[in-house]
Amino acid sequence: MSIDWLPQTALIYILIFARLGTMLMLMPGFSSQRMPMRMRLTVALTFTFIMYPLISKNYPTQTVTFYPALALLFSEIAVGLIIGGVTRLLMSAAQVAGTVIAFQTGLSFAQTADPTQGGVQGAIFGNFIAVLGIALIFALDLHHLVLAAIYESYTLFAPGAGFDLKDAADMAVGVIASSFVVGVQMAAPFIIFGLVFYFGLGLLARLMPQLQVFFIAMPANIGIGLLLFVFLLTMMMSWYMEHIEQFLLKLIG
Repeated sequence: MSIDWLPQTALIYILIFARLGTMLMLMPGFSSQRMPMRMRLTVALTFTFIMYPLISKNYPTQTVTFYPALALLFSEIAVGLIIGGVTRLLMSAAQVAGTVIAFQTGLSFAQTADPTQGGVQGAIFGNFIAVLGIALIFALDLHHLVLAAIYESYTLFAPGAGFDLKDAADMAVGVIASSFVVGVQMAAPFIIFGLVFYFGLGLLARLMPQLQVFFIAMPANIGIGLLLFVFLLTMMMSWYMEHIEQFLLKLIG
């Protein structure tokens, strides 16, 4: 019995793992330092095994020599870095909104580790929105769009066909711009609240110079900010989920 198909199968599996593993390494949630390295590797290998029957037909079926196979491997890693990095930038809208909200409510000093961004320090509001966003992606079945987008990435970036760095840079710039816009939109009510609140404090300080305005204003600022956050959370998360969904639909085409 001939087993000449085994080296080619192993090569295709490694190439698929190079792209999918790189994506998972950068994607929010999976890139957290709190997730053990062996578990991340197991998830990547298992996901590659599941996707192999669907994706393997996109790779060359003839025998590939060493140097072309090495070039194809680096190309797949580069594609994984681009898609995973852009996905990471997509989730930065939560940090933009959280930073603005924390600054306007007087809680900018409250910093915690963000598990969705590899454990880096961030505003507590942004970290809460990011974690809630990951939970809503699974609750709203948007992870099905993520899987479809990963599958369609082999149409956008065909193995061995190369890719245009300008197009990749334009996509990254577009994602950064849209994430910033959505983050500011999510935090817009708090920006208005901050302007009105501090304008009123200025008038109060001029009318009553003997009153310790900021001694009274700080608890009120935090309390009203938390109430606004509770009432506006549904609206903010709706914008955030729509932002993620629109990007995934563009990848799927």
